[in-house]
Amino acid sequence: MAAERDLDCLLRTMSPELQDGVFVFCTVAPEVGPPAGLTPLMLFREREATTLIVRREDAERAGLSYHFSARLITLSVHSALDAVGFLAAVTTTLAAAGISVNAVSAFHHDHLFVPEARADEAVLLLQEMSRHTASR
Repeated sequence: MAAERDLDCLLRTMSPELQDGVFVFCTVAPEVGPPAGLTPLMLFREREATTLIVRREDAERAGLSYHFSARLITLSVHSALDAVGFLAAVTTTLAAAGISVNAVSAFHHDHLFVPEARADEAVLLLQEMSRHTASR
């Protein structure tokens, strides 16, 4: 299936899915890398440190300090990496409700890390956004 670029189609068919578990953001020194046995969901190297997104229980088991306990919402539509406006529309809707979001784009889908306590609300807002777009 080809990746979608049309904004209305993306919004209409985004199908937000709340994933199991709580995820946290950790950092390790760039020259060190992740602890042995830890499999991050995401790893991103920056000049200052390497950021790891891992399950909270895995961070605790590895003795890593962490920030931002989040739930993961996957937008199930196959969005094109060069689609214009999709994440802007989604994050604007969440921002209007006072919900912070850390977005990660992967090859097939976009993923949103939202505060643990507001995850259910975020999913409902995204579902409503999708329904509203479908009814236009």
